[in-house]
Order: sequence, then structure tokens, then C-alpha cells
Amino acid sequence: MFKRPIHKVLLKRLSEPRRFIQVLAGPRQTGKTTLARQVMSKINMESHYASADEPTLKDLSWIEQQWEAARTKSRKERRKRKSLLILDEIQKITNWPETVKRLWDDDTFNNLPLHVIILGSSQLLLHKGLTESLAGRFEIIPITHWSFGEMKEAFRWNTDQYIYFGGYPGAAELINDHHRWSRYIIDSLIETTISRDILLMARVDKPALLRRLFELTCSYSGQVLSYQKMLGQLQDAGNTTTLAHYLNLLEGAGLASGLQKYAGQRVRQKASSPKLQVLNTALMTAPSQRTYKDVKQDTEFWGRLVESAVGATLANGLKGKDANLFYWSGRNREVDFVLSKGKKLVAIEVKSGTRKASLPGIEAFSREFRINRKLLVGADGIKIEEFLLTPPEKWLE
Repeated sequence: MFKRPIHKVLLKRLSEPRRFIQVLAGPRQTGKTTLARQVMSKINMESHYASADEPTLKDLSWIEQQWEAARTKSRKERRKRKSLLILDEIQKITNWPETVKRLWDDDTFNNLPLHVIILGSSQLLLHKGLTESLAGRFEIIPITHWSFGEMKEAFRWNTDQYIYFGGYPGAAELINDHHRWSRYIIDSLIETTISRDILLMARVDKPALLRRLFELTCSYSGQVLSYQKMLGQLQDAGNTTTLAHYLNLLEGAGLASGLQKYAGQRVRQKASSPKLQVLNTALMTAPSQRTYKDVKQDTEFWGRLVESAVGATLANGLKGKDANLFYWSGRNREVDFVLSKGKKLVAIEVKSGTRKASLPGIEAFSREFRINRKLLVGADGIKIEEFLLTPPEKWLE
């Protein structure tokens, strides 16, 4: 069975003397549970797995019961042995951080070597609980959508397949039946994420507006759109603060984000126009109901897909890294993506056509900021396949 590279990272952390709660946070259907079970089968510890993502409601007593089951395995043979507890979708239990903190601190005080992995579909909600109650006790391992390299190795996909079908491994076997594939993405991933991971777990005063904002983000992925224009498109009496908050919720659930404009050391306005960006291109193609063959023949839509695939690769690849992703625009010039790490800047322009491309946006950007690298992806620049196979942090070296 294919193992993601993060598998080795997690095994290494669990083998270290210092204990931390390992938090695996990421979108649905990106392999968190599979990864945890692979670790269970590989590691030399007694293990106990339990999930709060079940029809029956769970409460704080459930956490204590599962914790005690794992503790029992640590106390076998009249001596304390390392054991592993895995709690899946724990953010669905109200006030879970306080209970986890108390149990974790009890084990630390009693020298009980119980290791804990927490899995969750909403990084935003998980992080809030962690920072409020579990400071100094946890490490986050972001689990992102699958990269092209992972889909290529696991399913032998080519570049165009990845650009169209995106990075959902659970849907890979359905791509030869477009109707089944698109319904799986819409019903099992999009709808489940919005209804169960966002609307039930966070305060959303206007659920219909959030859904329409998600649809708008998919339709306009790769484009800069002001909040005022969004409100006009959405025909809702909301405000820019609400839209910015809902974009954060969509990003926390691993669906889409709004990239901010790069402004150097100057303070960026929170209400500045974001560049809409899906985090998986399947979120664009499945709802469109357009087949792979149809989209391939539409050069304009295909170009937007290519740019969105590049943006998703950058956004997912930089998750948890000491680098940031922006766009830039000024005087009718635009840079598709800007990578920033400390004083290093990388400007990226994406071209999906075969014609030779000039880079007026990058040239204008370079007159205002000091750029370390200027990259052209596609056309006569770096091949799309090569760029998608390269970890984004490599461009900042």
C-alpha cells in the first residue's frame, strides 16, 4: 500500500523521548485515518483507535473511556510500556481540549508513556482548541490534498489527469465514469465538508451565503475579485467582514482560500481584494459537469485549471512551512503568485499556452521589490509537470 512521505515523519516523532500530542489536521479524504492505521501497524506499541465521527453523539466521558482503554495497554505486565492512542475527529466533541489537557497532564505526572495522535478535518477549529488549552503540549502535522507526485506514484496519473481530477485519492478509481466521479466529489466531499465540518462546527449566520461564496470561489479561481464585487455577484446584504470570515472557514476546511496581495513590509489592508484559489482542482471541475474531454478542448477554462493547479500545489505545499503565498497587482499588471520567506522573494507567472510569453507583471513587480527569482511556468519556461513535482520550498532556496 502506498505510504505518503509524512508517514516517516510521524513514526520518527513517536520514537523520540519527548512526548507531544501529534495533531494531524487536514481536509476530508486526504488519508489521515489511513495514515494513522499504517502507523499503528508499523510502530512497536500497543495501539487503540477510536473515532468521534459516528452517528451516535459523543461526549467528554467518551474521551475518558478511550483514554483509559489506551492506559490499560500501557500498564500491562506490571510495568509501564509505551502505547498509542488515536482519536479521530475529536473536534466534534464540545470542550474537548480541557479534558485532553487534564488526562495528558495526569499521564505526564505519573510517568505513563502514552502517546497520542489527534485527527481532525477542520484545522481552524482544531487550532483554536489547541492554542487555548494545550499550549506547549502539541505539534501540528498538516495533512494536505495529495500532490501530483503522490497521485502519479500511487495511481500512475499523468499531468493532465491531475490538473483535471485533482488530488483526491478516494476518487481515483472512479475517473472512468464521469457521473460517478463528479457525484462522489459533490456529495461525499463538498457537501459533507460544508454541512458537517463547517456549518455544524462554527457559527455561520448566513449558511446560504457561505455556500454561494464557495461556488463563486470555484467559478472564479485564479482571479482577483474585490469583496464589493463578490457581494454584487452573491446578491446578499452581507458585508466584507462576513465574506473574509467565511473565506477563512473554507480555507480551514481545506476547500478554498483568498490569497492576499503582497505589500512588502507595509501593512496590508484586511479588506484588500483577494485572489480566489481552490485547494483542489476537482472542486472546479466536478460541479461544472464538464467532462475531461470537453474541458481539454476549452483553452480558456483549461488555462484557468492549470493556474489553479499551480496555486493549489503552492498553497498545499507551503502549509506548515516558514513561507507565505501571495499574489501581486499594480497599474494593470499582475503577478500570479509570490512566494515569500524572510527577505527572499520568488515571482511566478503561469502560462498554459504554447506561445512565447512576456512577463510585464513580473517586470513591474521587480521595479518595486527586490526579487530573488523570476519563474515562468508553462509555455517556454519550466514545464508544468516539472513544477508540480517540485516541493514549493525548493524555489526559495
